[in-house]
Amino acid sequence: MNNDTNLKKLWSNQTTEPPQIEELFSNFAKIKKKNLTTLIAANFLMVATIAFIIFIWFYFKPKLVTTKIGIVLTISGILVYLFFYNQLIPYLRKINETQSNSEFLKAVIKLKEQQKFLQTRMLEIYFITLTLGLCLYLYEYVSLIPFPWSIFAYVVTLIWIGFNWFYLRPRVVRKQRDKLDGIIKKFENIKSQN
Repeated sequence: MNNDTNLKKLWSNQTTEPPQIEELFSNFAKIKKKNLTTLIAANFLMVATIAFIIFIWFYFKPKLVTTKIGIVLTISGILVYLFFYNQLIPYLRKINETQSNSEFLKAVIKLKEQQKFLQTRMLEIYFITLTLGLCLYLYEYVSLIPFPWSIFAYVVTLIWIGFNWFYLRPRVVRKQRDKLDGIIKKFENIKSQN
């Protein structure tokens, strides 16, 4: 069996009415473009967030070491996540429709594995460092307000982080996985018809 079958040629020889190969490539191109756009936007927003955090540090000049540790922890979490998130760029640029069937599938599967690592391990590290950093940062400022309000500030912060972790993150992850899984499944079907 030849693994490097030309997908366009294979589809042109089909007798049934499967999805058009051009449509599959077009769908993947849209996914690829959206991922690159999201990556660029995330880089911009996270760098702007880091700049804002540094501005707050120098403008308000925190006195407690916990506040400074919180700021450093938050910035470190963002930078680590950005570093690994930007590792998707080579995977996204490498994949194109001129590749052979097996090369294309391998590249898309590799992209999926990289995304899975990012969506599990790296997001866990990001959320843990962000939560710890925010809690340490808030300590100096909530200690200046009455006790019930300081508890309220922490509860609101932790609810917001929990909402992002338990509700928004799974939805975004599932959506991204479903798109790539759909493309992979269709191309594997093509390869198995070989």
